[in-house]
Amino acid sequence: MRLNGTVAGMKPGFFDKLVDRLDHLDKGSLQGYFLRLAKEKGLMETIFQALEEGIILLDPQAQISYANRAAESFLGFKLERAQGERIQRYLKGIHWDLVLNLDEYEWSQLVRREIEITYPQHRFMEFYVVPLAAVDEREEGAVVIFRDVTRERETTAESIESERLQALSLLAAGVAHEIGNPLNSINIHLQLLDREIGYLTNEANQSDLRELVDVARKEVSRLDTIIRQFLKALRPSMPERRPMQLIDLIGETLEVMKHEIKDRSILVEADFPKNIPVVAVDETQVKQVFFNVIKNAMQAMDDGGILKIGAQLTDRFVAVYIEDNGPGIDPEKLGAIYEPYQTTKAEGSGLGMMIVQRIMRDHGGEIEINSEAGRGTRLTLRFPREDARLNLLEAP
Repeated sequence: MRLNGTVAGMKPGFFDKLVDRLDHLDKGSLQGYFLRLAKEKGLMETIFQALEEGIILLDPQAQISYANRAAESFLGFKLERAQGERIQRYLKGIHWDLVLNLDEYEWSQLVRREIEITYPQHRFMEFYVVPLAAVDEREEGAVVIFRDVTRERETTAESIESERLQALSLLAAGVAHEIGNPLNSINIHLQLLDREIGYLTNEANQSDLRELVDVARKEVSRLDTIIRQFLKALRPSMPERRPMQLIDLIGETLEVMKHEIKDRSILVEADFPKNIPVVAVDETQVKQVFFNVIKNAMQAMDDGGILKIGAQLTDRFVAVYIEDNGPGIDPEKLGAIYEPYQTTKAEGSGLGMMIVQRIMRDHGGEIEINSEAGRGTRLTLRFPREDARLNLLEAP
């Protein structure tokens, strides 16, 4: 590669001095020099290719002169095709001419910068640019160095979530203590009040007062349920896995919910392939997952509707999908669906999907949500296949 008529990396006059010195070397010495140069070049090439960081060398026109394998992988190109192309094709939004001219403001923006790349693979990259003239004013061009920080971002996000859940756990423990005891006391007094109502001689008064007591009991029960759900979402027990057929668990869940399904005038359509492999799951927890998701789907269909439930197989997963034909979920609210108390339903606690996410994560599963305004929502639960896991362990 050449930069302004000189070989890249060589100082002015170096080539003339080299030729002059070669004139004074014998054949054996000359061969030794070339062998040493080739060896050093090969070593440097090997080192660059072994680096996990991506390295791109630019000429004065911001054209790609060299790139190692990591850079090719990060940006999705091959050097033999990209050589001579301007870097703007792969890294847009940067004034490369100003950078190469050592523009103080533009260069300062690139001291360390993060970008999101979607092709050929979704990654978050940290990169910085070093103009060669900043190292040696006689040199031209620049070096761009990349580092994949995707995993670091994920680790940071997981750490933040862990800290958030820990704080919520402490809050939940305090709430359970401060609210649980008064609720128990209220419930006891409601029982005493109900007993006293039985001594009244006026049956009409008895009926009216018992109705009020029943309403109060239901509200106390609802508060107690919310507290228990919150504690369960934050401090779930580890799953006790054993081989199960997901179809059986779905059938048992639908059996429990059949009266509510009938009352809401909902038609259930099932589509399950034959010979679905078993998966290792905690029966009680996975039934809770199915219950919460089906409950959400039914509540999304106010005036009846069609609830589609089925399964699909992949090499790694048994996927169960639950689909409603309700109004769908607003795209702006989709990202907060797992947040506590995020609900649009008057009777919902906003903890159902948080519990679903926790259980699926503990099972090594995945959740996918597809929703379209006016056409409904499809939620897919992917459970790792037991046979796939065994095959992986037995592979050489």
